[in-house]
Amino acid sequence: MLSDPRTYSSSPFARLVIANAVSAWGDAALTVALAGSLFFSVGAAQARPKVLLYLALTVAPFVVVAPVIGPLLDRAAGGRRLLMAAGFAARCVLAVLTARHLNGLLLYPLAFGVLVLSKGHAVAKAALVPSTVDTHEELVTANSRISLISTVVSLAGGLPAVGLMKLFGPEWSLYLAAVVYAAGVVTALRIRRPAELPEPESRAEIEELHAPTILLAVTGMGLLRGAVGFMTFLVAFALKRAGEPAWLYGVVLLASGAGNLGGVVLAPRLRKRLREEVILVGSLLAPGLVALLSARDATKLGITVTAAAIAFGSAAGKVAFDSLVQRDGPEELYGRAFARFETRFQLIWVAGALIPVALLDVMDSRLGLFVLAIVLGFAGLSYFGGMRGLHNPPRHPDPHRGAGPPGGSPGGPPGGPEEISSPG
Repeated sequence: MLSDPRTYSSSPFARLVIANAVSAWGDAALTVALAGSLFFSVGAAQARPKVLLYLALTVAPFVVVAPVIGPLLDRAAGGRRLLMAAGFAARCVLAVLTARHLNGLLLYPLAFGVLVLSKGHAVAKAALVPSTVDTHEELVTANSRISLISTVVSLAGGLPAVGLMKLFGPEWSLYLAAVVYAAGVVTALRIRRPAELPEPESRAEIEELHAPTILLAVTGMGLLRGAVGFMTFLVAFALKRAGEPAWLYGVVLLASGAGNLGGVVLAPRLRKRLREEVILVGSLLAPGLVALLSARDATKLGITVTAAAIAFGSAAGKVAFDSLVQRDGPEELYGRAFARFETRFQLIWVAGALIPVALLDVMDSRLGLFVLAIVLGFAGLSYFGGMRGLHNPPRHPDPHRGAGPPGGSPGGPPGGPEEISSPG
């Protein structure tokens, strides 16, 4: 389905891609407006409380997403696309209201509402992907293409928003976002209604999601997301303290976008030769090494290259992580599993972002890069050790261990086979 050029333009997958691309464009315009009003318009000391509040708002949506939006997605076959369409419509209205209250107290609750709906869209998209492909082997390609197209649209869509903000003010970026969200309603309604709902979760399926290979991968991927959040605000405040112009931060963002594109494009090719775990280990160690080299002088070039390396590792790691979950997790829970993991990763992103913001007075760019290098290096080596332990379980050093007590099976474990199936 994904590779047939005759049907791609009207395929269920293409319709989901278009809807997600429209959402990425609207979110890019919204981010430009909020960044211009919350961050770049004031000094570093004044920006910190605003950014802390903004980060708190990015955590708060998950209080709604997890207990409310998740169940809504699974109650009806058409609930996911209808929720996506309703979210587009609501974001359109909230974007207009936010534009009219950029300097008022209503800015933060309105921004909170938009963020809730954006996270709801991400959850709905993750749940819809499995219904748009024919086989589960196509899921890796589908995830990669959605990420690639969304990244390109975010970069391209942010440019007109920046132009409108410079010419007419940040409220016009929000009006652009409102127009894009309005178009998103139509694109969401064109997504195919899933044929049937997945079966309810069984205890065995839930246990599959807690397999050691998945838990290790969740930890590694979470640290990568945390590194992205950490680097984003470390760079922002470092450049602001140095009095650098906003366009230089834009250069760093472009470098991050290029790194993200590179990771999305290269990861599926790497997966043809390497295991998913190996790609994840490399996605942790390579950015850590770049950060360590850049920490020596912390030049603008070094910071930019580090940002690109972390974006590359995060993108490649995400494709590998998706593939690993699809390999080891239950097929019936793909949508809900990815939604849950994405929620966790977003929370870790915020936790990483809070560190340089909260420690603004004591953490400069050199210290930040060094800390980042240590964390990523330790995480990569730990994951590598855990991966080897899973694939090569250690042999017991005692050659007489298998003799067993009197009455046991010859050569068997103590107590017979019952103790094997019931550890502890």
